[in-house]
Amino acid sequence: MLGGRCGGGEAMSLASSIRPGAEEYASFYGSYVAGVPDGDVTRTLAEQGESFLRRLKDIGDQKAAFAYAPGKWTIKEVILHMADAERVFAYRVLRIARGDATPLASFDENAYTPMSAANDRSLDTLLGEFAAVRGATVALLRWIPEEAWTRRGVASGRDVSVRALAWITAGHAMHHERILRERYGV
Repeated sequence: MLGGRCGGGEAMSLASSIRPGAEEYASFYGSYVAGVPDGDVTRTLAEQGESFLRRLKDIGDQKAAFAYAPGKWTIKEVILHMADAERVFAYRVLRIARGDATPLASFDENAYTPMSAANDRSLDTLLGEFAAVRGATVALLRWIPEEAWTRRGVASGRDVSVRALAWITAGHAMHHERILRERYGV
């Protein structure tokens, strides 16, 4: 289980159920935030991670090495990209939630992917890494103090709130899950 479910005496914030306003994130993240269902985003992330792992665990290494067109990422690369991006988003959450006002740099996913060596790894190791990253994200968000959810910082030269970063994380994963379904047949 990815960080466990909310409830059972575990911390849960009302703020994690409030969709961020458009002023809390850069406009290019709008479709990510809009695609996340209403409700507790921490719970959404935990359930989404479990569902994602169930769907991909049996596709095998041969299918996971598939790219739907020349120059496009393989399924393995998509999985590792999702983990890498989530690490960056979670790091931003941590820094901003803890009151660090230092502007945070951008990252270039198109530069990261060729350097990741994702295609040299087994599907199982990639899914294990994704599970570990998602579990850490859920654990971090579960214990964010109520007042920190609306705290803002600067990432990639744009204002962003902790709450928005959580919703962007879920929406980013949903975006790639949709691409895996529609273009990769997963």
